[in-house]
Amino acid sequence: MKKFNDTQRHFFTTANCGNPTCFSGRRKHIFFSAATTIILLLSLMTAPSAKSQDMQTLFDGDVKHGGFGGPVVRFGSIDNDLAVWVGGRGGWIINFSNQHSISLGGGGYGLVTEHQMPFQPENGETELAAAGYGGFEVEYTNQTYRLLHFTTSTLIGAGGLTTRTTDHEFSDSDPEPFFVLEPGVHAEVNMTHFFRIAAGLSYRITSGIDKGGFGDSDFSGLNAAITFKFGSF
Repeated sequence: MKKFNDTQRHFFTTANCGNPTCFSGRRKHIFFSAATTIILLLSLMTAPSAKSQDMQTLFDGDVKHGGFGGPVVRFGSIDNDLAVWVGGRGGWIINFSNQHSISLGGGGYGLVTEHQMPFQPENGETELAAAGYGGFEVEYTNQTYRLLHFTTSTLIGAGGLTTRTTDHEFSDSDPEPFFVLEPGVHAEVNMTHFFRIAAGLSYRITSGIDKGGFGDSDFSGLNAAITFKFGSF
């Protein structure tokens, strides 16, 4: 029978170990090797490139912030009669560069002209329309540094229609709610560093009006607007 020396006996004993302790040590060695490999691969993947690239963005330059507020007068029509709405708007201005500016804010407007409801009560008292609306407004301004420049805006919000008497007393405690979407375009003039005047057109779209003979078509339509802006631009 062939005999093995001590070195050969140790090799075969280690390679064919059936002891649970031996298998446990082998598993630890495999786990350590796998973990080391994963860490090495992650390091290579996240390492900075030798040639760095500049980030591409939609707007270049330093971002500057401002704000504005001021009164607004809108001219439109209700049932083919001139309608005047008076209110105000304001917003937070984000100047991405001299070429691009966006304002985020809101506004509200109330009807100030008198319009009789198509369906009048039988008691002989005259009922007039009382309405108002407002909501979130976003506006984009191009080349804001120029004396004359142009803006585009969109209002999305809601309003209410109720009735009142000629003595300005509300005769209806249940106003009719309606949805409003009003995009517009305006020409704006820089009067001073803190004061601007804008004039333009908007188209008001309403949905949900059905009160006293009035419908959405009576309050939807083209409007002219004059806006006075005071603030830091």
